[in-house]
Amino acid sequence: MAEKYTAEIVPLNAEKIGTAPHGAATFTIDGAQMKIHIDMFDTPANVQHWEHFHGFPDGKPAEIATAAQDANGDGFVDLPETEPVSGTTMVPFDAEPAKMHVPNDSYPVADAEGHYAYDKLVDLKELQTAFNAAFGSDDLQLDKRVIYIHGVPDTLKLPATVQGTVMNYDAHVTLPIAVGKIIKA
Repeated sequence: MAEKYTAEIVPLNAEKIGTAPHGAATFTIDGAQMKIHIDMFDTPANVQHWEHFHGFPDGKPAEIATAAQDANGDGFVDLPETEPVSGTTMVPFDAEPAKMHVPNDSYPVADAEGHYAYDKLVDLKELQTAFNAAFGSDDLQLDKRVIYIHGVPDTLKLPATVQGTVMNYDAHVTLPIAVGKIIKA
């Protein structure tokens, strides 16, 4: 019997980015595979969107960030500001999630209307092995995780206070634009 998890994805930073990204995610674990489906609407158009689940390695339940997490009062909830409630970036939803290599250019790109759909079939053992190497457990604990969608155009003026540079990717790439709590269906 397959295990299914879902997340309703709601906007974050919408008033600052000029659009209200929203969508849904489904994670279906069936035997040796996990099927991931993410459908997003009203994201910044023609932009690559990093997407991941975040959480706490100790298994503490992650919660979604809200405007209340804007610790420095600049009007943006940036990546570092999500960490106290959502934990760390864990598994990327890119071309190869089981490799768990977060900073790369193989994430979905929204179309001219700001829509994209992501579908991936992942080898569960391969993902669990990489997850164990990174976080000391092979238990993904999806029902204790949150999903984040990131990314705004380079042309969006961000204040210097917006943080989140990851390697050579700046805060335009990592700015959270939508978030959802993963629950067991």
